[in-house]
Order: sequence, then structure tokens, then C-alpha cells
Amino acid sequence: MKIQIKSRTRLLAWAVALAACSGAAHAANCQLNIEANDMMQYNSRALQVDPTCSAVELTLKHVGKQEAHVLGHDWVLARSSDVSALANAGMAAGFDHGYLPTGDHRIIAATKIVGGGQAATISFSTAGLEPGGDYSFFCSYPGHMSLMRGRFQFGTKERVASNR
Repeated sequence: MKIQIKSRTRLLAWAVALAACSGAAHAANCQLNIEANDMMQYNSRALQVDPTCSAVELTLKHVGKQEAHVLGHDWVLARSSDVSALANAGMAAGFDHGYLPTGDHRIIAATKIVGGGQAATISFSTAGLEPGGDYSFFCSYPGHMSLMRGRFQFGTKERVASNR
């Protein structure tokens, strides 16, 4: 009898631990981390967010050494069809505005521009995103968009390839 009770207790403990780990793993899909470097590269070409996420927290870390005015990076989310127009409009906005047109409704989310050793974290709602919609992230620093661009998937079940 004691052996059965101990076995049941252990089984219950394992079930609780598994449930806790499952919840932690699920929550992690709403928190994204991405790195940028002095070679004008992100460490990921695609990011995926679970459809149950009502908000996303993203941290951009510049792992290079160059200052923001020299070789800064940011992370901007927009519909893929808007990326080129936003990058062009951003050049006119200048560094003080993060190379993004102020108040532009096409910008879904954006970090500030960071230099080597710096990081920026943002949170944004997924309420306006369409599951399976065509979204891209990019660096708005002039000349970076062609190399620093990736796919952002919200609410899709397919696996996302990464360049890691």
C-alpha cells in the first residue's frame, strides 16, 4: 500500500512539473530575442509567435562594437508590402527619428536604434495582426534593409527556418 501511494505521489509530482514546464515553454513563444552585429546581420531570418499571444515582448541586442551613429541597428515590424516604402521614407526622417517617419500607421512595432553592446526591449499588441498575414521585420538604418530583413509569422502552425 505504501509503495502504491509513493508511486502515485511521484506520478502526480511529475505531472505537475510537466504542466509547469509546458506553461513556461508556451509563454516563451510570446517573448522573442534577436541579435544584430557589425556585419549588418540579424541572427535569425524568421520569427514566429503563437496565435494565443495577445502581446509580444521583443528584445534586440546589438552584439557588435560600433556606436549607434556609426553602425546602429533597430528592429521594425510592418506588412511585407510596406517595407520598401517605409525604408525610403525613413531616410528622410533621419537618425533623430530612428530613420522612421513619425506617426506612420504602417509601422506595427519598432525598437529604438542601438549601438554595440546595447539592447532595446519593446512590447506590442497582436490585436491588429492577422493570423497567417504577410509580415516582415527589418533594420531601418540606411542601407541595412537589404541584408537585415526577415519574416514574421503570427498564428501559423508551420515551422520557421532560422539561419542559426
